[in-house]
Amino acid sequence: MDIILVPGFWLDASSWQEVVPALEAAGHRPHPLTLPGLESVDADRSGISLQDHIDFVVAAIDALEGKVVLVGHSGGGAVIHGALDARPDRVERAIYVDSGPLGEGDVINNELPADGDDIPLPPWEGFDDADLIDLDDGLREAFRARAIPQPKGVAYGRQHLHDTRRYDVPATVIACEFPSSLLREWIDAGHPFVAELARVRDVEFVDLPTGHWPQFTKPAELARVILAAVDRKGDDASQ
Repeated sequence: MDIILVPGFWLDASSWQEVVPALEAAGHRPHPLTLPGLESVDADRSGISLQDHIDFVVAAIDALEGKVVLVGHSGGGAVIHGALDARPDRVERAIYVDSGPLGEGDVINNELPADGDDIPLPPWEGFDDADLIDLDDGLREAFRARAIPQPKGVAYGRQHLHDTRRYDVPATVIACEFPSSLLREWIDAGHPFVAELARVRDVEFVDLPTGHWPQFTKPAELARVILAAVDRKGDDASQ
């Protein structure tokens, strides 16, 4: 199976480097992406929009044959959902790593402080404690050293969706900083944060307790969960 891996904010394709080998060893073809504006610290991020990131993933889908699995971490979850909306017939499963689908008109995060067209990685004090679980000093130092400013237009841009067939594509939500039981409670309560997720007809929840960056804190475990989701048939998943 071709597995397209979309990183979250401040990260490029290399952020998946400890996950990719296990996917390859299982016989799959992982395709970790570096999204526009994340090529380097010095890249031009002016004018780069959320739709640009979605279009980049759609182009990656179109370059492959047959169906693909989309994996999106954090803000990458919004990106893969937009790509899924554009190519619902090409996606076997969407896997949201500590993230979820972003609904029509919603933004990923327009409260992150920007510096012109850039959103630099905030200081650790700007994150919730739950984000930072298992992210020890060494991992924090390595993360900050590799961090690339996020294009402001991606974080602040509104999602636009067009094809309701996106709700028919099976999804797996890998819950890290929030347990899946809490996500289910929010769905049952009609919380707007999970309104788009609640419309997906076939959703599997998997708990991987750690902070917001499991590809750094628990890469082997994350790879196993992704593999299990890839190998699962849609009718085996549980809502």
